[in-house]
Amino acid sequence: MWHKIDLRIPRNFKALHYDFEAMYRYAVDISRGGLLEINFVDIGSDSLLTYIANRSSHLRRLRVSDFLGITRIGIFEAVEKLPLLEEVEFSFWCIREELIKGIGQSCPNLRTLKLNSKFYMKSADKVALTIAETMPGLCHLQLFGNGLSYTGLKAIFHNCPNLEHLDLRHCFDVNFVEDLEKRFSERIKVVRRANFF
Repeated sequence: MWHKIDLRIPRNFKALHYDFEAMYRYAVDISRGGLLEINFVDIGSDSLLTYIANRSSHLRRLRVSDFLGITRIGIFEAVEKLPLLEEVEFSFWCIREELIKGIGQSCPNLRTLKLNSKFYMKSADKVALTIAETMPGLCHLQLFGNGLSYTGLKAIFHNCPNLEHLDLRHCFDVNFVEDLEKRFSERIKVVRRANFF
């Protein structure tokens, strides 16, 4: 019990004076080190993330969505303590290559990475090249709203040989050249591409 915490706070509840972080901390405490998955949606802070990382070394999945109270530094410091992470998802963040590098170096078991940008990130090849360099074990990669180009895509394809699922929706700078598209279809089971309609 208490292997997964998915506490979603409706936006209209934020006006109420509940201590939602205290609820998270309590749930982490009663998991007694058995927490495997946690989702932060519209709530969180660096101190809460540190609290969880210090008490949940077996965490396998981390999802942070719609909340700016957790910083890149907070995430970086937490993932250093979470080497068993297999899945990481960030939604509506501008992710930089330094954070990706830290996650890749700290989490050798990482199999799924989902980066969902609320704002289209132009020229994001640095992030793509860092993924290719530090995350060779990826099986599932989602880069929603990422501005990677053919260069970044090619690097990911060549350096992530286990990739089975690639989601590139809203990645409008990717131009599938014929030879790469053929190789993608031969090796990757599911490719979701940018929709231009």
